[in-house]
Amino acid sequence: MSRPRHIDPKLVARARTALAQATDVGQLRAAQAILLPAVAHLTLEETAAVLGVGRASSVHRLQQRFRAEVKTARPRPKRWGGRRRALMSLEEERSFLEPWVESARAAGVLVVSPLRAALAEQLGRKVSSSVVYRLLARHGWRKVAPDTRHPKSDPVAQGEWKKNSRKRWQPL
Repeated sequence: MSRPRHIDPKLVARARTALAQATDVGQLRAAQAILLPAVAHLTLEETAAVLGVGRASSVHRLQQRFRAEVKTARPRPKRWGGRRRALMSLEEERSFLEPWVESARAAGVLVVSPLRAALAEQLGRKVSSSVVYRLLARHGWRKVAPDTRHPKSDPVAQGEWKKNSRKRWQPL
């Protein structure tokens, strides 16, 4: 089954005025290429036979030429991009994060698991941890990686262990 055709009513009105004001055969055929499928509900093959052109692709080219000449004022198509699958607006996200900002300032860190649970409760659905990380990144938060050494490590005790440990490990 073919795709249903959509013909702009403004384009049909302009084709009717162009049909009345046509000065050569090319303009006449281009206007008819728009009107015949729109008004008489003809297929491209039937329109090609009525206009006396060889193939249906010729009708399509005539329609394109007419649209280019008329330059209909159509709104520009939306660009891909943006947040199509947003769960909350940016303002809602900001208000959701406000209580967490204070607790993070007091503690110095923000634990993601309770934040994720609160977000899932507010949204009423399961939320992946990546959703929480992207939400935090959108609002300027960053993930701080842990340090390479433990804060309570003792370099002297580690050195002593290295010196006094067995050189070979034996099975128990």
